[in-house]
Amino acid sequence: MKNFWGKIFSHASEIIKEDWKAVLIIIIASSIQAFAVNYFTLHYRFPDLGVSGIAVLTNYMFGISPSWVILIGNILLVIWTWRDLNVRFIFFTLIAVFTFSTMLSVFALYPLSLPEDKFMATVITGLLKGSASGLIFNVGGSTGGTDIIAVSLKRRYGVEVGRFSIFVNLFILAFSIGVIGLEAVVYGSVGLYVNGVTVDNVTHNFDRRKQAIIITNIPDEVSKFINSLGKGVTRMEGKGGYTGQARPVLITLLEPRHVVMLKKFLKERDERAFVSICDASEVLGKGFKNWKSL
Repeated sequence: MKNFWGKIFSHASEIIKEDWKAVLIIIIASSIQAFAVNYFTLHYRFPDLGVSGIAVLTNYMFGISPSWVILIGNILLVIWTWRDLNVRFIFFTLIAVFTFSTMLSVFALYPLSLPEDKFMATVITGLLKGSASGLIFNVGGSTGGTDIIAVSLKRRYGVEVGRFSIFVNLFILAFSIGVIGLEAVVYGSVGLYVNGVTVDNVTHNFDRRKQAIIITNIPDEVSKFINSLGKGVTRMEGKGGYTGQARPVLITLLEPRHVVMLKKFLKERDERAFVSICDASEVLGKGFKNWKSL
């Protein structure tokens, strides 16, 4: 255990140097989460999920600061699961947890005037927390809590992450009814649903690209144009099934705005070109999502 923590601290500067953008995103996203929990979840006595859900319940029941419960709870979980997790994942998770706990205490010092409409409040909560979580997941981090347990159990016993999270969170929500009442839990559940939908959309939209397969009479010009967009292209030698003629085939992955530019280019240079464009839900490799984020 001592060697593991030493390994984390010894690699900290290297990780920050290589992935400083990811570290910055995690800090900003964790601050947004703390903002949502302090000004909406706690203010309206909504339930939450995971360790944060336990933290807000202890706050409602005993007045304990949720920042301390979240911090201590996550550190204990890291200690329990450290053998199953890689250094980068643990380091990013610790940054997220420390930032969240610190900013939660900071925001508690500055009250805000909030809307009276609980439905609007729970939707805002879901949007803020979902967006923040999605950003953290996209760079290979986690928000701590049940995410740490889920990853560990999956590696140890092959337990499905989604199924485990559902059972744990249903238990927390059921227990919350006895503490804050059914109405608050129903409102909170709406926010949690919005949170889940937002996380899915953020993670998918950040990874989504357009895959283009191009058959053209000017493959060299098209390749240079794609390269000018800052994107790579792969050229394969094909053969027409009907004509038997050799036809080069270009394959590339583009952002949606680049697809528009490519079609305009082909319209002007080669109207006889054949282009097939489809969605690529996730792209891994240089220039796209980093393998280290997995």
